[in-house]
Amino acid sequence: MVDISYQTTSAVGGTDMHYVDVCLAETESLVGAADGRKPVLFLDYDGTLTPIMPRPEDAVLSDRMREQVRAIAALCPVAIVSGRDMADVRSLVDIDGLAYVGSHGLDISTTAGFHAVGEPFRPAILRAVAALEKALTSIPGAYVQPKRYAITVHTRLVAPDHKAQVVDTVHAVLSGEPTLRYMSGKEMHELRPDMDWHKGSAVVHLARMEGWQDHPWIFIGDDVTDEDGFRAVAEKGLGIRVGELGATTAARLSLPDVDAVLAYLSRLQATLS
Repeated sequence: MVDISYQTTSAVGGTDMHYVDVCLAETESLVGAADGRKPVLFLDYDGTLTPIMPRPEDAVLSDRMREQVRAIAALCPVAIVSGRDMADVRSLVDIDGLAYVGSHGLDISTTAGFHAVGEPFRPAILRAVAALEKALTSIPGAYVQPKRYAITVHTRLVAPDHKAQVVDTVHAVLSGEPTLRYMSGKEMHELRPDMDWHKGSAVVHLARMEGWQDHPWIFIGDDVTDEDGFRAVAEKGLGIRVGELGATTAARLSLPDVDAVLAYLSRLQATLS
C-alpha cells in the first residue's frame, strides 16, 4: 500500500496543499452526509493521472500514481473515464477490478459487462480516419489518433501558422459525415458520433449498472471534455478540475496539477482506511 506521507502545509514537494485540504474536507463532508458510504471516484486519464504530453503514447502512468490508484481502489469504487479508446486506457492503467470508460463514454467496461454505445458509428469513423490521414499528410506535426468510436487530431507539434489549416481540414471531412460531430479541447480537434452521449452520460449509466446511486460521486478531470462529467456529479458529489478553476467550469473545486491529484488520493486513502 502506498504511503506518501504528505503534510498539511502551504507546499510540499512543489504541491500547494491548500487545494488538497479543501478538496479532502469537502469529500469528507459528502461521505458524512451519505451515512459513511464510500465515495465513487471517476478519474480522467490525460492531464489528471498523467501530465499532458505532445504525443498521446508518451503519457505513461507513473509507478507511484499506479500504486496510489490501486491502493484507493481497494477502499472505494474507481472508474477511469477517458477520451482514449477503452482498450488503450485499460492497458495504460493496468489495474484489475476498476471500471473503464473510453471514447468519452461511448465504450464502457465493468465487472457487470460491456456497453458499446458507439458501435453503429464505426463505418463513419473509419471513413473519416482515412480522409483525415490523407488530407493532413502535408502538415508537419499533425497527428491523427484513430479510436474505435472517435478520431482525435493533435496539434501540439504543429507550427502556429498551420494550426488553422488543420481546423479547416477537420471541418471539411466532417461536412462529408453527417452522423459525426466536432469537439475541440487542449490542442486537439475531435470527430465523434453525433448523439446525446458523453462522459456525464457514462457516469450516470455506470452508477446505475454498479449500484452506486446512493454514494457520493467525485469526478476529477482537466479539459472541456470533462465538463459533462462535472455536471453529472454536481447533485450527488463534487467536480474537481485539474488546473485553474475558471469562470465557466461546472467543477466546484480545483487541484493545480497531477502531483496534487496524487496528494489528494493519498490523503483520501488515509481517511478511508
